[in-house]
This record gives sequence, structure tokens and C-alpha cells, in this order.
Amino acid sequence: MSVNDVVHGHCDARFERLADALAEELAAGEELGASIAVDIGGELVADIWGGSADRAKTRPWQRDTIVNVWSCTKTLTAMAALILVDRGALDPFAPVADYWPEFAANGKRHIEVRHLLSHTSGVSGWQTPFPVERIYDWAAATAHLARQQPWWEPGTASGYHAMNYGHLVGEVVRRITGKSLKEVVREEISEPLGADVQIGARTEDFGRIAELVAPPARDLHLDRLPPDHPAVLTFAAFPPGAYGVAVAETPQWRQADIGGANGHGNARGLVRALTPISLGGSAFGVDLLSPETVELIFTEQSNGVDQVLFEPLRFGIGFGLPTPRSVPAVPDGRVCWWGGWGGSLVVMDLDRRATFAYVMNKMGPGTTGNARTNRYARLVNAALEDARA
Repeated sequence: MSVNDVVHGHCDARFERLADALAEELAAGEELGASIAVDIGGELVADIWGGSADRAKTRPWQRDTIVNVWSCTKTLTAMAALILVDRGALDPFAPVADYWPEFAANGKRHIEVRHLLSHTSGVSGWQTPFPVERIYDWAAATAHLARQQPWWEPGTASGYHAMNYGHLVGEVVRRITGKSLKEVVREEISEPLGADVQIGARTEDFGRIAELVAPPARDLHLDRLPPDHPAVLTFAAFPPGAYGVAVAETPQWRQADIGGANGHGNARGLVRALTPISLGGSAFGVDLLSPETVELIFTEQSNGVDQVLFEPLRFGIGFGLPTPRSVPAVPDGRVCWWGGWGGSLVVMDLDRRATFAYVMNKMGPGTTGNARTNRYARLVNAALEDARA
């Protein structure tokens, strides 16, 4: 069916309430611009968008509008690593130093690849001093990480690798392939699947990137924690104003290889890229992963309050696993997911062979969802349950 004058695109009748919800959030000013997509079994059953792509509301959000999806980028980084696992080039249970020898320094010899992929490595950020501009310098940023010592015993708990996830995993990918992380994502995921997602953004795509609106400030009360707490150490390299909307709209950020935070795409693109997981490894005529590699994702690596985000989280290998009480947007079952700063979200539901993504440019609070995220997710889950009934 066609949707209304406020929301554009198409959706099956069972997702009409989802389109209505997006229209209501746009009308209320809670959304500026956004896109939502749902795939079931390889069929795009909802692909909707609406609102404005700029803060002045002079440029409508179009079908091909893209936006910085922040930590949803990590799903592409994890997928790149899993492709190498599937080919036998990467063992997730092997020490990182087997692929990146310098990483063994300062007590990191026994940190395994799975620890990087599950945020349990103990290296959740850059040890200061670390000028924020060095995040754009791949060689300097990864060498800095290799010299550090872990901030807690690896494998014992998660501590969200907020900004350095892509540098850690991506350096392993680079050592194996000889290619940058963004190249591997483009050549192995985006191009074969026809997915409009990329790490960073090509210069020719700058004109279709939506402008961002920063979320309300969140006080993590880091001043109440001891100076050696993982959260304090993680965020020390990124004091207030060091990164955010203003930085994310610079050419330097967009051209960098930041596999933890500077991915650009829309909901349709994320769904297209991640649907192979929901379908057991293959989609759209592309065999990306074997069912055995997909199953690795569900090997639980941690379950408890994350030491950086201070939320109860479960991590498998490369993705979050359901914790319905703390992350209501993600249903229980054989489901994996991750979200982005501001409320974006991508969910792979293997039980229902469904993939759901939501991205926006008016950012709300949190990395694991907010009221808008939860509203859309509830409607998607209800429609999927009705379809299965």
C-alpha cells in the first residue's frame, strides 16, 4: 500500500500503524526526519520515511537520504569479521596477537578476538593523552591501543567499546586482508548485497546526508566514580564537545574509517546489509555466512551491568543479545541487535526471519533506544506476531 502525504514509501497493510506512528512523531516535532524498514524472509514489507533532512526544514527527507548511524556502524564491523571467520581466515577464540602481534604488549597476550567483538577485552577506549584528532589517523590510533594495558580482566565483564570498536576489530581485519575496514565492508557487504550503507561517507554522497540535531545532554556522573573506573577511562579521551554533531558533520569525520561510529546509511540499507543474519547467512542470492557462523553470534560472552553504559546487557560474538527488561525494543528469542547514539536500531530476528531498522536525524537520549525507538519496535513486533499467528 501507499502511505500518506506525511510519510512516504510503502508498507504492507499490517504495518499501517507503524506508518501512522511515524507520521504522529513527525507532526509532534519529536522527529525531524527518519526512515524505518522491515524485511521478512527477503521481502521488504515496510520501507517508509518522512520529515526533513536539514535543521531548517528546507530539504525533505528523500528515499535516498542517508545519515550518520553512530553505533549501528558496529553491526557492519562485526559482519566484516564474521565473514573472515566463515572463510577460516579468523578464529574468534584465538588471541588477537596471533593476527596483530603488537597487541600482546602490556598484558594483552591472552585477549581473544571474541573479546574485542563482545566488548569484553578490557580495552574500551584510548588511554589518555590521546588528542581526539588522532582517531582519524588509523596507524596512530591502533598503535596507541596496542601499547595499552586492559582496564579490567578480559572476558569477565563487558565495558562498551564506544569509539574504538572499529579500530580494534578493524585492525585485525586489516592484518588478515591487507585492506581497510571500510574497503572490506564495501566490497564484501554493501556492493554484493546492494545495501546503501558505508563506513564514513564518499564525498559524492555528502549532499544527501541528513543534518543532525544533538540529543539532550546526559550526565553519567563520572565525577562520582574512582579515576581508574572503566567508564572514566573510556570517556577521558572524549570530553564534552570533543565529538558529536558538530564533529560528525565535518569532512574529516566523514572521510575517516571509524567502524564504531561513523557509518552512513538509511534504514533500508541497514536492513539489506543485515538480512543475511536473519535468514541463516544467505539473502538476495548472496551466500555471506554459513549457518554455523551465524550460530556463533549467540554464544553468550557476557551478561550483566555494562561497566561503561551502566545498563544490564548481554553480548554474543559481535552483537547484543536480548535483555527485554532493560532494552524493551528487542524481543526475546533467537534475536541479535545493536543500536546507535540517539536511538537508531537494527534488529535481526531469526525466529521470525525478520530484520528491522530505524534511523533518524533528531537524536534522542541513549544508545540502546528511547521512547520513539520503543514505540516503533513494539508496533513492528506486534505486526510480526500477527503474521505468525
